[in-house]
Amino acid sequence: MSLISLKRKIWIRLGLVSGFVILADQITKYIIKINLSLYDTIIVIENFFNIIHILNPGGAFGFLASESLEIRKFIFLFMSSLVAFFVLFCYKKCALNHVFLSYGLALIFGGAIGNLIDRFRYGKVVDFLDFYTGSAHWPAFNIADSAISVGMGILIYHILLNKIPDF
Repeated sequence: MSLISLKRKIWIRLGLVSGFVILADQITKYIIKINLSLYDTIIVIENFFNIIHILNPGGAFGFLASESLEIRKFIFLFMSSLVAFFVLFCYKKCALNHVFLSYGLALIFGGAIGNLIDRFRYGKVVDFLDFYTGSAHWPAFNIADSAISVGMGILIYHILLNKIPDF
């Protein structure tokens, strides 16, 4: 296979993985928005898992949630854009020779774009997956957050095993 077709293949991989994450994220958020009023809950597994409609104005774990909409939008849009460009830079450097890592970066990229779309549209992120035991709740999250977490797990795996390419 020629180098040009290999390079094309890595960008197709990014488009497919990230595109799937973005599509799944946006479809599930749309389904939640049209079927559940804000703060409504569907108990899926008693004392363990609910589906809930929440709008998260902050970042992970409510970071900056109490700041004004303008400040949150600026910070999150700026930071998300920086992260997206950095992930693309890393992806370009590693995708040819580090396939597993490239999947992780594509998951991170797709998740970042999925949440970025919400920030542009609503100024907040739609979250709906609610895991808990007793009164201990994990913060609600969504498909984009899940993809970012899995992608970060793959990235951490590569860092711990010193399988990161030189940038």
